[in-house]
Order: sequence, then structure tokens, then C-alpha cells
Amino acid sequence: MNETITPASAWNARLSERPATADGEWRRLRGAGREYTPALAFYGVLKLIGFASFMWLLDSAGNYRTKNPRFGGGAHPWDVLATWDGWWYQQIAVHGYHPELVRIPGATGMITLEGNSAAFFPLYPALIRLASELTGLGSYGAGLLVSVLASFAAALGIYAVAAHLLDNRAGLAAAGLWAVWPGSGVEWAVYSDSLFVALAAWACHAVLTRRWLTAGFLTCAAGLNRPTAAALIAAVALAALLALRDRRDGTLRPLAAMAVAPLGLLAYLGWVGHQMGDYGGYFKLQSGAWAHEWDYGRQTLDVLTSIPVGHTAYLFAWPFADLISACVVLLGFALLPLLIRLRPPAVLLVYTVLTVALVLGSQQIFSNVSRYLLPLFPLFLPLAAALRRLSLAHQFTLLGMAALASGSYAGYALFELGVP
Repeated sequence: MNETITPASAWNARLSERPATADGEWRRLRGAGREYTPALAFYGVLKLIGFASFMWLLDSAGNYRTKNPRFGGGAHPWDVLATWDGWWYQQIAVHGYHPELVRIPGATGMITLEGNSAAFFPLYPALIRLASELTGLGSYGAGLLVSVLASFAAALGIYAVAAHLLDNRAGLAAAGLWAVWPGSGVEWAVYSDSLFVALAAWACHAVLTRRWLTAGFLTCAAGLNRPTAAALIAAVALAALLALRDRRDGTLRPLAAMAVAPLGLLAYLGWVGHQMGDYGGYFKLQSGAWAHEWDYGRQTLDVLTSIPVGHTAYLFAWPFADLISACVVLLGFALLPLLIRLRPPAVLLVYTVLTVALVLGSQQIFSNVSRYLLPLFPLFLPLAAALRRLSLAHQFTLLGMAALASGSYAGYALFELGVP
């Protein structure tokens, strides 16, 4: 692959040429509408194919009918979309938080604390509550509404990044890849992943277009949505430091972005710690209630060395879903050198590498990994660079087949054959 990313200076020159009049702004908005509509349609159709395949598999297998409504079950196939973490988000939206560290009487070993809503970050359930109050939908309908809208915002953000660095055809391919990527079954579910990716993609785009305050505030919001926003915070901070070193955008705006970016994450962790009377309370809850903690990658290595030989003695084994997650990890390792070869801006590379490190360096339910690595949209760039050589019809045919298959590998396997 010989493609390289267009230098930022060329894009900045284009930006500076845009008209500033009201009429020029209106033309710009109309132009943006014409540019973004194909990406929205491309993503939407592919996602609808995958979603329909997912629902068909749920209905035909019927396993959800015998499962607990909190854990992959329900009266209808679509009820599965609000199980597992979705149940917790609805509880927070309706009842709020009650942070505490409650020991399980007599418990020893790995799980010693009762699960608590404080493990789930507040932005997504707050939007569920707001959407519910504005629309009259219940927490389930409001949660789906927020996730679906956020998934389209994420598709646009991914398109914008790829189009900015490569071209519009590559942007279209990248938006399509977001629809079919492993773990994408949570994009249209009561989960916070679509919202996080939307914030991360647009924050990175803001850095690429040197809108530092926008990048800072979007990153701050991402920190209120998921703990892995730490990778995005570090990436934005490094990009701001590089801008300061090169004296491209003055001093105040990059410094403001660096100051604002971590506030959301720090505020939530601080509030939880204060409520619990222990400023390390969030991490103790994750470890004691969900066995999710930093282990320097020991469990990841255990799983990756067990799966090829058919062993399932590792922690939290869900063989089929774990195999998919292992394939996603290997795919990530294969795509990372290709991304580096494209010489991407630092914000994208640092965000990608640190996200991989945070996910794979932690002990967790390994079947979750395909979902936890879903935010790695910069890895779409090498594939998008290759797919842009195809006609739109060929792109759609190829990604359409992946969308049909995604009902299984990105949806059913996640919710019914593992733990998302």
C-alpha cells in the first residue's frame, strides 16, 4: 500500500478559502448535506441489513426465550438489545446513582463486592433520561433512540476523518466498515458505545482541523461516557503539545484543550470516590464486583494461547465469542502497521495504540473485547484506502455480505454466545 495521508497544511488552505458571508455559509451547509448524505445512507443501509440478520437469528434460534431478561433474554427478540449493560443504563436513567462498596457476606476469591451502578459512566444514561422526557418514550425506547442517532453521528465522524485524510470515496468505505465491524451489534442497542465513538471521531476531526476548544469539549464529554476516554485525552494532549512546539495555533487554544479534555473523566471518578468515601472506589468496584482490573495483559495472553489448542480453562470462557474476539485482536495487530505506514497524524496513532493497550492490558470477560475494540476507527483507514479503488457497487456488494454475516459475528455471538 503506497498511499500517504494528505498533509494538514493542504487541508488548512482549503478551509481558509471558504467564504465567510451568510450566503457562503448557506452554500457550505448545502454542500455538506450533499457530501454527508451518501455516507449516512451507505452506513444506514448496511447497518439495517446487519440488524435484520441479527433479529432473524435471535428469532430462529429462540434461545432468548429461556434466558433471564437481564442476561440476554426477553419476550421478543428486540428485548435482547436492552439486556446486560443495557439493564444498568436504564436503571441509572430512571433511578439515578447510589455509589457504594458493599461486600458480599462470606465471599472470598475474585468477586467480593455487589455490583453497583457507579461502574457505568453518566453521559449516556443522562441522555436516555432527557430523550425519554422529551419524547415520552420509556427508558428502552429512549436508549435505542440515543444509540441509533449516535451511531449515525459516529458514521459521519468516521467519514469526515477518512475523507479529510484520504478522499470522499475512502470516507464512504470507512463509514461502511463502522456498520459491519466486529462488536457493531451494540451500535443499535441500549449501550454507550455509539455515543463514545461519535465523540471520539469528531474530537479527532476537530484536532485535525485545528479547532482546539471543540476537541477539548468533545473529549471532556467522552470522559463522562467511558473510562477508555483516557486514551483520547492523552492523544489530544499530545497533539496540543505538538502544536505548541510548532507554534501553529498560538498558545491559548491548545492549552485550553489540554486543560478541558480530562475534566469529564476526572470529575466522574472524583464524584464516585467522594460518594463512596474512597477515592479509589471506582477501581475497587470494577475489580471486586466485575473482576475487571489492570493485569498487564496476563489474561489476554492466557486466552490467546489457549484458544488455538482448544483449551477453555481460562477465566470467563465463552468459546465461540472468545474466538471472534481473538480474531479481532489479530486483525488489529495486522492493521496497525498498515496504519503506521500511512503516516497518520499523532492524535489518531496515539489514540489507537493506547486504546489497544488499555483493553488488552486488562483482566476482563474476553468476549467483551470485540466490543471494547470497536472504537478503533483509525484502523479503518488502511482498509478504506484499499476499498476506495473499487466502484461504489463493488464496495456495497463486499460490505453488504459482511453486513449479512455481522448479524452473527457482531450481534448474536456477542449477546447470546458471550457477555457483551
